[in-house]
Amino acid sequence: MAARVAIVGIIVENPEAVEKLNAILHEYAAFIIGRMGIPYREKKVSIISIAVDAPQDVISAMAGRIGRLNGVSAKTVYSAKEAEN
Repeated sequence: MAARVAIVGIIVENPEAVEKLNAILHEYAAFIIGRMGIPYREKKVSIISIAVDAPQDVISAMAGRIGRLNGVSAKTVYSAKEAEN
């Protein structure tokens, strides 16, 4: 399956979910291009964006696992075309 470039936007409202979130991201480390995290202390949330280059089913599986964590939401935006290798 061809790779896609995508951004996974993550909002963490439950600090207890961070350890599980990091474990999931570690499992998909080979596909992660970069990661940016912003703690928004005033609102008690963390905002994370993950840039990935992977087959669409891998990206969907990762985002689905993240989104099932208690107090965590995730949305994915895909590039319009397949990534070139």
